[in-house]
This record gives sequence, C-alpha cells and structure tokens, in this order.
Amino acid sequence: MPNFLFVLSKDDNEAATRCFQFAKIAHSKGHKVNIFFIDGGVTWANKTRDFSKKTTTGDCPGDHLPYLVENEVEIGVCTPCAKNRGLDEANFFHNMALDGGPHLIDMAAEAKVFNF
Repeated sequence: MPNFLFVLSKDDNEAATRCFQFAKIAHSKGHKVNIFFIDGGVTWANKTRDFSKKTTTGDCPGDHLPYLVENEVEIGVCTPCAKNRGLDEANFFHNMALDGGPHLIDMAAEAKVFNF
C-alpha cells in the first residue's frame, strides 16, 4: 500500500478540514499516513484553538482531527514556522512534534503528497 503525506500550509478552516478528512480516510484504509504543518498551517497544532467552525459542506476540523490524534498519526510541525508565531509545543496534541525540512523531504520521497 502506498504512503501518503498531507502537507497543510494554511490557517484556513476548509483546507484543514479536507486535510484531516483525507488523512483520516487514508489511515482508516490501512495506508501509512504522515501530516506536516508548514507556514500558517502550524496554527492547527494549537490544541486550544476552535476546531468546531463548520465548512460550507457542514463538517469541521474537529470532525476528523480527533481520529488522527487517537490513532497517533504522526504530525510534524515546522520548527521555525511555529517558533516565529510564538507557538509552544506544550500546547500541541500528543501526536504532534516540532520537525524540520530535511524530514519533510525524506517523507515526501517515499509518499504520495497532498498539499492543502
């Protein structure tokens, strides 16, 4: 089965909802899944933010992210992107960790990549 890498680069409710939804689908089908937050997407690592804002299709990030957290799908958070936005790893979900570009490239070399 192929590996999938979902890269979220926007602090955008619809982009996050779709990223989390498709990562959840791929994982539930038995695929190896990784997620990586870059640029504005790192704000989704903050577990204190609101995940309940609905998209035009009626779902929200909070409909899909809990599955990813509970199933410990690894989510890398760009270190300089997070630090320059004042994000503290203590506020991340337990399956999220600061990470860097070299690891992102290594994962991308072995996976089908989706960008949101």
